[in-house]
Amino acid sequence: MTKNFSLNSFVGGFMLGALLVAGWSLSGDFSLLPLSAYSIVSSGHSTNNDVKAAAPESGAIAVTDQSAGPQVVVESVTVPPPGVWVAVREVNGADLGNVLGAVRVNGPHSSVTVPLLRATVPGSSYAVELYRDDGNDVFDLSTDSVYVDFATGAPVIAYFTTAS
Repeated sequence: MTKNFSLNSFVGGFMLGALLVAGWSLSGDFSLLPLSAYSIVSSGHSTNNDVKAAAPESGAIAVTDQSAGPQVVVESVTVPPPGVWVAVREVNGADLGNVLGAVRVNGPHSSVTVPLLRATVPGSSYAVELYRDDGNDVFDLSTDSVYVDFATGAPVIAYFTTAS
């Protein structure tokens, strides 16, 4: 078997590789990055001293402090189609806890109401986090990937507190 080096083959392979890398980076799906590459993005609300913003606000989601109850209202979600899952999570110190509820949003939307499986409690901290659907149109924390802001490379998370 003879091995011939062809400049055309080399250039073609290089171009194909560059095209694949460009497609991956433009898709905004950075799920292949290690978890240490992710940082928490705050909505600008100071809700818990243990939770600190490690990256600038993404602008993809906005939520304000609100009354405790069986639902959470997210002011706006500004993501392109096909959209995301908007999930409400408990905050335990510096960690995100249980998902209390999630709703699908198929593009930019305002006044998104997320019904909860368990009501929020007055004086507690919560987070709204965005997830990409894995293609089955059912929210599943174990299979849907965290939505990453293309500009910052960080997961999109906004924090809020509840009042009575």
